[in-house]
Amino acid sequence: MKIATKLTFMILVLGLALTSCKNKAAGDKAKTGDAVGTAASAANSVSYKIDANSKVYWTGTKPTGSHTGTIDIKTGKLDAVGDKITGGMFMLDMNTITNTDMKAGDGKEDLEAHLKGTSEENADHFFNVAKYPQATFVITKVADSSAGGPATHNITGDLTLKGKTKSVTFPASVVIAGDKINATAPAFTINRTEWGVNYGSKSVFDDLKDKFINDEISLTVDMTATKM
Repeated sequence: MKIATKLTFMILVLGLALTSCKNKAAGDKAKTGDAVGTAASAANSVSYKIDANSKVYWTGTKPTGSHTGTIDIKTGKLDAVGDKITGGMFMLDMNTITNTDMKAGDGKEDLEAHLKGTSEENADHFFNVAKYPQATFVITKVADSSAGGPATHNITGDLTLKGKTKSVTFPASVVIAGDKINATAPAFTINRTEWGVNYGSKSVFDDLKDKFINDEISLTVDMTATKM
């Protein structure tokens, strides 16, 4: 193989590798399973109200690129004993799904409308917020993390999305100081089809060729809570 041909081949391989990494949802896959249905609790716990500026950040990917955005945490609470979270829940306002990587007029509004399902034609493509205006996460178990790194806990809870409930476990960093709790979950992924969000999924539809959207959604949770 000539040097020029080798160089071209190496550049092509590197380009494909970088594209693959760029368009793959960030974070480790969360452990999922059947809903537990019983919230964790402790008789002597103290409740903290989740602040209004708390959000979930999302990233969706496809072969040609990715999109990012946020969903507001509408309400919720965390329960703690000393410096340990023992339970809690939060509710997502699905009507607040927002795209953050595009500007107004460049397709931002169309993408947000498609995700929300605001027209009859695409109502059930993604989240159908008219029928399912809220998503909830109810903590069922909190365990100390032994993985090292920034995570202090492994949080398990029942995630209800689009009318389906499944258990999800992901790492989180939790700091309790004074009357505040700061809880962040670094990027982790869930498979959206487990909650019936099937649009553009090549695992559901077999005629998409390269027009598919990856099943994995990357999520990051960032919340603060104040003692009630």
